[in-house]
Amino acid sequence: MSASRKPVIIGAGVVVAALLLGLASYTATRPDDDGPEKPSAITESSGASAAPQDDPYQELQALARRESGDPLSVGRADAPVVMVEYADFQCGYCGKFARDTEPELIEKYVESGVLRIEWRNFPIFGEESEAAARGAWAAGQQGRFWQFHAAAYADGAKEKGFGEDRLKELAEQAGVKDLDAFAEDLESEAARKSVKRDQEEAYALGATSTPSFLVNGRPISGAQPMDTFVQAIEAAHQAAPEKGAEPSGAAGKAGR
Repeated sequence: MSASRKPVIIGAGVVVAALLLGLASYTATRPDDDGPEKPSAITESSGASAAPQDDPYQELQALARRESGDPLSVGRADAPVVMVEYADFQCGYCGKFARDTEPELIEKYVESGVLRIEWRNFPIFGEESEAAARGAWAAGQQGRFWQFHAAAYADGAKEKGFGEDRLKELAEQAGVKDLDAFAEDLESEAARKSVKRDQEEAYALGATSTPSFLVNGRPISGAQPMDTFVQAIEAAHQAAPEKGAEPSGAAGKAGR
């Protein structure tokens, strides 16, 4: 790793989130599969409609990168609401969210231009989690991140592990065309730096379990029911400044 990598700066707003994420209790519906992870649930609705100058989460909202063409994101770069998702491919709760909730959020909010989802690799379960994170990044270099994401989170997928052969199989399932380039990207310094950047950002927020989310800076943690995300997105949308331009279908579906 490069020693010149910028450290994550923790300001007052980030400290608030760290406290919330650290002290939360898990209230979501538990998935059928049992795993080592025990995520907590955060919903912070107070102040959702506050003016920006009164918003303690304004600093966290700035963590949304809004990079045009980011292969690990879906939705308009200028969407009024950004949900940042920190997740691990070996996390059963992340799989539950990916299968049960995320597709509905995409259909309801991303395709209408309201929501952008930005993925952050947050591998916390060891070497295979790290490898899967790099594999997802490598698939993204060929525009197939979300297809890799779907394959890795399919029912029964994580039980097959994320060894070298398995990652190649997932890349094939995702429609990655150049598997040699995929293998090279998988082991590249760029992949490691990208995963490390996301990981450090999550730890700086106080996240210790997956999945963890920021919805315009408001933390949510755990595989929460759909209603929890709907309430958070609707509140954030109501509080967001007007963006002006109407979304196009193509922009709303970018990256999928």
